[in-house]
Amino acid sequence: MISKNKTDGESLPVMEYFYSIQGEGRHTGKAAFFIRLGGCDVGCHWCDVKESWDKNKHPIKEVKELVQQAKNSGAPLVIITGGEPAMYPLDKLTKALKKEGLVVHIETSGAYNIDGEFNWICVSPKKKKPPLQKSLQAADELKVVIYNKDDFNWAEKNALGVNEKCKLFLQPEWGKADKVMPWIIEYIKNNPSWAVSLQTHKYLNLR
Repeated sequence: MISKNKTDGESLPVMEYFYSIQGEGRHTGKAAFFIRLGGCDVGCHWCDVKESWDKNKHPIKEVKELVQQAKNSGAPLVIITGGEPAMYPLDKLTKALKKEGLVVHIETSGAYNIDGEFNWICVSPKKKKPPLQKSLQAADELKVVIYNKDDFNWAEKNALGVNEKCKLFLQPEWGKADKVMPWIIEYIKNNPSWAVSLQTHKYLNLR
């Protein structure tokens, strides 16, 4: 892990970047340029991008290159994801993106302090490394992956820590979607403060 006191944020380990469609949560369906940072110590067993975990397997990219790629894509929105992007100081990257007139989102577990200037913060809390209270309070969106029935309790526990404007989503784990989706539907019918998030990019065969 690169600690925040060992990098100034001018360069970051990047697994990939690409222009696609946001498939999850509140902004589903929007065109977005994704910057996927390498490195994660949260380690969810059902993670669908385990190849992002080891930061040493990914090249170091300078902020100016990432900003230029985002600008060249023509996307109005940039989503910084991972891995666990909040492991790194993102203030320089986000300021540079915003200077180009881009809207900037982050998708994080909330396990680290969130550095940077964001238009939207999605926190998807994980049990192995729970979110910081500060991260939950900053969330515009709480997105909880449902893998088993105990995850509903986990969702409610984290929902107690968010601000009153935060949008609440339950998302089926892709590999168990057929099994858990009926649970989610019934739960939301009984608890309508929550909404369904689907990984629509997978249904569309997108990245």
